[in-house]
Amino acid sequence: MIHTYLDKTIRFEIKYKNRSSMGITIDSYGNVEVQAPKGTPDEKVIQLLEKNWDPIQQKLKEMKERLQGPQEKVYDHGEKFLYLGNTFPIQIIQDSTITQDYVKFEENQLHIYVMYPEDEKIKHALKRFYYQQCKAIVEKSISSYQSYFKTKPRSIRITDSQTTWGTCDSRHQLTFNWRLAMAPQSVIDYVVVHEMCHMVHLNHDRSFWRLVGKIMPDYKEKENWLALSNWKMTV
Repeated sequence: MIHTYLDKTIRFEIKYKNRSSMGITIDSYGNVEVQAPKGTPDEKVIQLLEKNWDPIQQKLKEMKERLQGPQEKVYDHGEKFLYLGNTFPIQIIQDSTITQDYVKFEENQLHIYVMYPEDEKIKHALKRFYYQQCKAIVEKSISSYQSYFKTKPRSIRITDSQTTWGTCDSRHQLTFNWRLAMAPQSVIDYVVVHEMCHMVHLNHDRSFWRLVGKIMPDYKEKENWLALSNWKMTV
């Protein structure tokens, strides 16, 4: 079916099931599906869609961008980068008196101070900022959840992994991906809890997931955020 509202048109499918309420799902390819109790009038479905029109449009936009793949970043005023789950514009400030390029988060902007405003120098300054922030945020999160565990991490490292958000080895040495600094605090907390649970259960058996769920019941929401936003977490 097709419906147009507020100058936007979407295609959607209705599935009638033995259920008591209606719901909307959008799959990873942007297909919209309304699940409704048997006998639900079409106008009720349309009302539900229009009530949720803005979040549906936002989700469809994100899906379209994700399928197109990451866009090349421009290291200039106004380009936006993720930090703690939100996007913020960068401002380049050239300062020939500094001895090392650096980034400060202030006034809802990422102020990048560089000796020379070259793309590679700006990029390296941003990565250094994310490394530093990730280390501080992860350490604070570990302290917050330490009461759930009898043992403490032997060491904490921040790495540049292309395949994992975090790891824990048999010696309880934890590593975390610097890109986590781009994720919301709650998502960072989940990755921290996940790896700390490996200090108790090294594999992903039922006991492991029970422990994760006991500490963080909504952990699947955090996994979904990482899965859907991974492509945007670039510098």
